[in-house]
Amino acid sequence: VQLQASGGGLVQAGGSLRLSCVVSGRSFSSYTIAWFRQAPGEERAFVAAARWSGGPHYYADSVKGRFTISRDNAKNTVSLQMNSLKPEDTAVYYCAAGNPITSAAMRPRMYVYWGHGTLVTVSS
Repeated sequence: VQLQASGGGLVQAGGSLRLSCVVSGRSFSSYTIAWFRQAPGEERAFVAAARWSGGPHYYADSVKGRFTISRDNAKNTVSLQMNSLKPEDTAVYYCAAGNPITSAAMRPRMYVYWGHGTLVTVSS
């Protein structure tokens, strides 16, 4: 499974960005696709996740109500719509694929496949 993230950039606080993750390779319909982020000097942190086959979406408390994860099966793409961005959202964002149990969906080690990151910078 290969993942390619894109859509990062520089935005002012209060603005919006939309990240995309194109998924390819062998069958990934059973996988959970997640977004993580890593700010300088910090550990990689969970942002959002969704199962490719459908079901509930999961969000970190820090992004609930501002970020929305969605998938487009026809385009093999999982997107992260980020609204009301804050300077503390500045980080490199990664998409990942794995098959964690629900209670472990926020743990980076549960994801086997990772894409290269895309940098999001939010200026104050």
